[in-house]
Order: sequence, then structure tokens, then C-alpha cells
Amino acid sequence: MDWLVNLIAVIVALASVLAALGHVGYLAMLNNAAGKRAGGAPVAQYVRSRWAIAGGTTAASLFAWLLTLGGTPLDIVAILVAGGSGVVATKALQSTRDRYRTGS
Repeated sequence: MDWLVNLIAVIVALASVLAALGHVGYLAMLNNAAGKRAGGAPVAQYVRSRWAIAGGTTAASLFAWLLTLGGTPLDIVAILVAGGSGVVATKALQSTRDRYRTGS
């Protein structure tokens, strides 16, 4: 039964890391595009304000993944930490995408 809890913790942690890295990648892409455009300063300023959230969720996700190396109690903590950071990263990515979505 311990292996099942560990498997769930690892899957949740990996999903959280992917969500956090997706947010980091999107911010990097926006920052790169803003640097190449005239008048991109407001976007670059917004991206700079979002790096703390992206870095924090990435660090929490990686920490949760590290916690999966422990026993069952740490796996449960890892599930909670990874789940929380994954939700925050996903919501932050979605709000950034909604703010700068173009087209349909």
C-alpha cells in the first residue's frame, strides 16, 4: 500500500512541476517577444512582476518531488504541497494567457 501512495505522490509532483515550468516558459516567451517589439515595455514590466510567482511555484513543486523520496507521511505532505503549487501555477498561467490572448 505504501508504494501506491508513493506512486500517486510522484505523479502529482510531476504534474505540478510541468505546470510550473509551463508558466516559466510562457513568461520567458512573453519577455522575449516584448524585448523584440517597440512598445513592449508594459509587457516586460508585467512579466517581471510575475517571476516571483513562477519561481515560487517551481521551487515548491521541486521540493514536493524531493519529498516523495521519504516515507508515506512525507508522500502525503508532497501530495498537498505539489497539489497546491500546481493549482497556483495553473491559475497564474491561465491569467497571464487571458491577459495577452490575441485572436479568437
